Amino acid sequence: MKMIELYPAGHKVETGSRLFTAEDIIRFAEKFDPQPFHTDADAAKSYVFGALCASGWHTCAGWMRCFIDFWGAEFERLKAEGLVPPRLGPSPGFEELQWLKPVFAGDTITYSLTSLESRPLASRPGLILNTGLGEGVNQKGEPVLRFKTKILEFVTETVP
Repeated sequence: MKMIELYPAGHKVETGSRLFTAEDIIRFAEKFDPQPFHTDADAAKSYVFGALCASGWHTCAGWMRCFIDFWGAEFERLKAEGLVPPRLGPSPGFEELQWLKPVFAGDTITYSLTSLESRPLASRPGLILNTGLGEGVNQKGEPVLRFKTKILEFVTETVP
């Protein structure tokens, strides 16, 4: 089974949600993006966002965590139904990353993936390149994150 057969072009799946707490925002930012508007709630008040907000990279990491959890459950569901799940590999990259609105402490972001296209790689027989639209919206339905993602798929007839 191929990914495009499961999720035809235009098909959108919700992959999960994450609550961004002040503690999580600060913990992530201290390790990976130590800017004052991500690490200090008081200092953040004097910056453009006006309050503590998550690093854009943190929102991207949240998208990835939800996708991995979603795909693990889908993989097991397909196997339980007697189907051969697609073997997804690494991502060769993404394009058009947009952080559309800040993610503040207390926001819950719901992530999704919309299938856009799928094509075999001429340069790498046995691999398919899937392109999708990754998105995140907050609890008000406002878009906060959007990007095009590439996902490699290994053509196989058996489950590894």
